[in-house]
Amino acid sequence: MDSLNFGRYSDPALLILASLAGGAKHGYAMMLDIEAMTGVHLGPGTLYGALSRLEQSGMIQALPADERRRPYQLTTRGTAFLRQYLASLKNFVSMGLMRLGA
Repeated sequence: MDSLNFGRYSDPALLILASLAGGAKHGYAMMLDIEAMTGVHLGPGTLYGALSRLEQSGMIQALPADERRRPYQLTTRGTAFLRQYLASLKNFVSMGLMRLGA
């Protein structure tokens, strides 16, 4: 599996990719979506730092600004990475549940 190395920022990056899988969003909309989806609140510094790294890695791309807001969307690379990562998590969860006897 292609690996991203965002260090301690890997969780915010994955949350952002998952949020953008539902469609293009600007930063504040992503913060609300991530919090609704996971209960995790990303502060602006964490969010925009991760957005910058994701954009530099080619996982997302910025769209033209809508007034003061700049929406982002997944790229083909970001979609493929997220799909593969989530599939590996599914396998991990299945194995863990099986080992727990669930």
